Amino acid sequence: MRIYVGADHNGYSLKADLIVHLTRRGYTVVDEGDKDLNPDDDFPQFASRVVTALLTSDDEDSRGVLICGSGQGMAMAANRFKGVRASLVWDIQEAKMSRNDDDSNVLCLPARILSQKNSEAILDTWLETPFAGAPRFIRRIKELDDLG
Repeated sequence: MRIYVGADHNGYSLKADLIVHLTRRGYTVVDEGDKDLNPDDDFPQFASRVVTALLTSDDEDSRGVLICGSGQGMAMAANRFKGVRASLVWDIQEAKMSRNDDDSNVLCLPARILSQKNSEAILDTWLETPFAGAPRFIRRIKELDDLG
């Protein structure tokens, strides 16, 4: 599984920690930036890089992880792309449900409120939870894709 990761200045440090964590767990990780800490950067550019890489990936099971201060901006930006189901997640239960019910393919994390340890647990849960594939869930995902 290939995982594309991006963060603005608020998520920069957590992104670095999570890349180490993911690499140790054997995932292929692609860092879509920011490559240097820049307090003047803007989150939409990193959301766009991650989502574009995800949507054009030859790995059918690739995922995206986006990190900013609240996670809200990244989720808003990512969900503008058809085929993206970005979930803002702050606990393990939400990580499970976003995968099980909604087949989330982008995880958005709020760096201001999560510790590294909590972020790793959420990320691991999100990556390890399969999509249930229930007909009602598949129908709803299609309805999302048909919106715009």
